[in-house]
Amino acid sequence: MAGQLSAFGYAVSDNAEGADLWLINTCTVKSPSQSAMDTLISKCKSAKKPLVVAGCVPQGSRDLKELEGVSIVGVQQIDRVVEVVEETLKGHEVRLLNRKTLPALDLPKVRKNKFVEILPINVGCLGACTYCKTKHARGHLGSYTVDSLVGRVKSVVNDGVKEIWLSSEDTGAYGRDIGVNLPILLNAIVAALPLDGSTMLRIGMTNPPYILEHLKEIAEILRHPCVYSFLHVPVQSGSDAILTAMNREYTVGEFRKVVDTLTELVPGMQIATDIICGFPGETDENFAETVNLIKDYKFSQVHISQFYPRPGTPAARMKKVASNVVKKRSRELTSVFESFTPYNGMEGNIERIWITDIATDEIHLVGHTKGYVQVLVVGPESLLGSSAIIKITSVGRWSVFGDVIEILSNSNDLKIPSDEKENCNTERRSPCSNQEDTCACSSEKPEPCACESDACKSNDCNAIPDSYPETQNNQNTLNDSSLLQRRKPSPATVEKEENSNQKLVTRSVHDGGWGLLDTALLGGIFMSLLTIVALVLYVRS
Repeated sequence: MAGQLSAFGYAVSDNAEGADLWLINTCTVKSPSQSAMDTLISKCKSAKKPLVVAGCVPQGSRDLKELEGVSIVGVQQIDRVVEVVEETLKGHEVRLLNRKTLPALDLPKVRKNKFVEILPINVGCLGACTYCKTKHARGHLGSYTVDSLVGRVKSVVNDGVKEIWLSSEDTGAYGRDIGVNLPILLNAIVAALPLDGSTMLRIGMTNPPYILEHLKEIAEILRHPCVYSFLHVPVQSGSDAILTAMNREYTVGEFRKVVDTLTELVPGMQIATDIICGFPGETDENFAETVNLIKDYKFSQVHISQFYPRPGTPAARMKKVASNVVKKRSRELTSVFESFTPYNGMEGNIERIWITDIATDEIHLVGHTKGYVQVLVVGPESLLGSSAIIKITSVGRWSVFGDVIEILSNSNDLKIPSDEKENCNTERRSPCSNQEDTCACSSEKPEPCACESDACKSNDCNAIPDSYPETQNNQNTLNDSSLLQRRKPSPATVEKEENSNQKLVTRSVHDGGWGLLDTALLGGIFMSLLTIVALVLYVRS
């Protein structure tokens, strides 16, 4: 939406008061995200600004009182956001919620990170989880064709993208509505990536049921040099009884089979998972099974959430677990998870990493290994978008530190210039008071809990580990509000993409001078005049 508005003459700004319109994109996964939407809507109405609300909340709950008198863009109507903004600025209320064909993949886009492309491979899902509100908004499975996705991959590689994140409500279900499957898509995408490994593919979140029949094929793809050996497989509970109540359509044994098979077949495989604490009917014994499952595998990343009843879902009508019990379980599981040391033993390893971001301390650059372990290195910003060979010098709970040994070019190995090598190998200046406490250095603070849980140690309880592209996409956009100023028919540039959790948009107009088209038209006029003069002289002679 930001890309389309930018192309049409709007740009991002930090001036809320000067904006002509606010655009709020929403997430319906949890109650706190909808509460954040309500707060932003109230602020906008108090400021007497025109307002457009987009995303899953209005799509799944169109009759909310908070949405009265507000223009709405549905999840499959984002290609019409400019039209809605224009009409809203004229004082009209517009509501586009009907489902249609999938939005085009090549719409103009404003990336939060120019080296990362988040590519949706489908919308909706085949499941019917009893707690899920997203299904109400996203609907049944709708997959993009293999050719369209491969075409998009080739296009973004040419744009200089270095990481492609496949996003989906359920990656494993891809293609079942159009007669293909996930391995077919992944093999086609991998074939389109540069042979030098300069652009990496990260496979999105997949539920266990639809990946079980393709485990060996998926393992082969995860071993490919251009694919991160990482997968996000949410289990939600370690109890079969609770999984049945959730209608998750798999057992704990089947989840274990997924993890065991991929871990056995893919060297350095990293698996992240999700847990919902306090689902209705969860007993102490059920919760103990969940704790034991997490202890068995010692996952490096676990997204721990408290259960939130979402209106209109079957789980909202189930008998709730007492809130103090839910919080206690969340804290206990978080404590168990934080006791793990998943990166012990990596110190001294030589690894190839792909560098795509700057850490929040503005000292370290952020890269990832083949297994998607976050690596913090010191070096010039010119290393962004590059791949490098590093030596891991120390490990922490959330990431590891490394020194750059060699920078790799796209076609061959490129030695680091002596001045940059000296800079890369200088003593680390970590802002963390303890080497084991590296979380303050990461580009996206990797809190284990993104659930407003009391177990969170950060004020930012919506922080998501950067290994969750689909979750990050949902939760980062829930607080995104864009403010727009009226368009003039001139080119525009995005001035500022985000301001903390709030996006503001204004217009930035530039006169570009004589363009290629102007020169060509003038040349054509001149040649026509010469032809006329020549004909007149010929007739007279």
